[in-house]
Amino acid sequence: MLRAWRLARPLVDYLFLYIALYAGWGVLSPFLPAVLARQGGSAEEIGTLLAVAMVVRLIAVPAAGLVADRLGAPRLILMVLLLAAAGLSLGYGAAGGFTGLLLVSAAHAAATGPIGPLPDALAVPAAAAPGGRGFSYGWVRGAGAAAFVVGSTLAGLAAAGAGTPNVVLPLNAALFALAAAAVALLPSAGGGAVLAEAAGHPAGPAMTSAGRIRALLRISGIHWLLLAAGLITGSHALYTGFATLHWQAAGLSAGTIGMLWSISVAAEVAVFFLLGPFLLARLGPALLTALAAGAGALRWSVMAVTSWLPAMLLVQPLHGLTFAAQHLAAMAVIARLVPGHLAASAQTVYASLGTGLVSAVLTWASGLLYARWGGQGFWPMALLCAAAVPAALALQAELRRDSDTEEPAARAG
Repeated sequence: MLRAWRLARPLVDYLFLYIALYAGWGVLSPFLPAVLARQGGSAEEIGTLLAVAMVVRLIAVPAAGLVADRLGAPRLILMVLLLAAAGLSLGYGAAGGFTGLLLVSAAHAAATGPIGPLPDALAVPAAAAPGGRGFSYGWVRGAGAAAFVVGSTLAGLAAAGAGTPNVVLPLNAALFALAAAAVALLPSAGGGAVLAEAAGHPAGPAMTSAGRIRALLRISGIHWLLLAAGLITGSHALYTGFATLHWQAAGLSAGTIGMLWSISVAAEVAVFFLLGPFLLARLGPALLTALAAGAGALRWSVMAVTSWLPAMLLVQPLHGLTFAAQHLAAMAVIARLVPGHLAASAQTVYASLGTGLVSAVLTWASGLLYARWGGQGFWPMALLCAAAVPAALALQAELRRDSDTEEPAARAG
C-alpha cells in the first residue's frame, strides 16, 4: 500500500496543482474586462490595458524561465510568482483610474505570465520519470482544462449573485494561493524541500541568459518545433477573437454559440485524457503535430466557406487536435530533446517566442482580416496550418536523426 502511494503521489500532487491553477484562471480570465470596466476603465482604456499586459508577458515569461534555470529553483520561482499574482489580483479592486489600473495590470501580467509554462517545466519531466514513478502528462493538463470550465461557470454564478464582477478577485487570489501551496508540496528530483531547492539542485552549466537561449536554439529540431507550433497555435487567433461575432452575424443564437464553444473545450479535455496519449504513443510527437496541422487546415477551411450549424458541429471537435494534441506533442519533444538544466527556459521560450509572439501578431492581424473579409479571413489561418505540415515533417526527420545518433552510443555504453 505504501509503495502504491509513493508511485501515485506525483500524479496526485500535480493534479492538485493544475486544478487549483486553472480553476484560478477560469475564475478571473473571462471576467477581467468586466472588472476593469467596474473600476472605471473605458472601452479604449481596457483595450490598452490588455495590450500592455500581453507585451509584458512576452518579456516576463522567458525572463522568469531563464532565472529559474540559472538559480536551479523553478519550484521556488513558481511559488513566489503565484503568491504575487494572488496579491495583485486583489489589487485590481483597490485600483482606480487609468494610471492605477495600468500599474496593477502590468505587475499582474509580469507575475501571471510565467505561471502558465513553469508548471509544465516541472510536470513534463516528472511525467517521464522512470521506474513506474511517472504518469500521463495529458491527465494533469486535461484536469486543468476541466477545472478552467468549472471555475468560469462558478464565477459566473457568483458574479450574478453578488451583482458585481469584482467577486471573482478574492476567488482567484484564494485559488492561486492554493496553487502556491501545491507547489510547496511537490517533491523535487531529490526529494528536497522547495526552499532548499537551489542549494540542493545545481543549475547545470554556468551560462548567461543569452547563452541559454543560444544553447536551446542549437538543439536539433527545436527551431522546427517553434515554427510548427507557432503556425498552428497562431492560427487560432481569428477563431478566438471573432468566431462569436461571425456566428452571430450568421444568425446563430447565443445558446447555440455557447454550445459550440463547450464542444471545443470538451474535445480538448477528451484529447488530453484519452485520445492524445494514444495518438502520441502510436504516431510520435512530430507526426502528431502534422496531424494537428492537417486538422487545423480542414477546420479553418470549413469555417471560411460556411457557418451552417451541422458543419460547425462537425468541425468544433477538431479543437481537440488543433490545440490539445499539438500541445501534448510539443511537450513530448521538449521532454525528449531538452536537458534538465534548460527545462524552465525551454518551456518559457516556447510559450513566449514560439506561440505567444506569433499569437499576439496574428491577433492584431485578425482584426484587419475580419474587418476586410469576414469569415473569408479563415482562409489565411488554414494556409498557416498547411505551412506547418512540412515543418512537422522536418521535425520528424530531426527526431529520427537524433535517435540514430543516440543508439550507437547507447550500444557502446
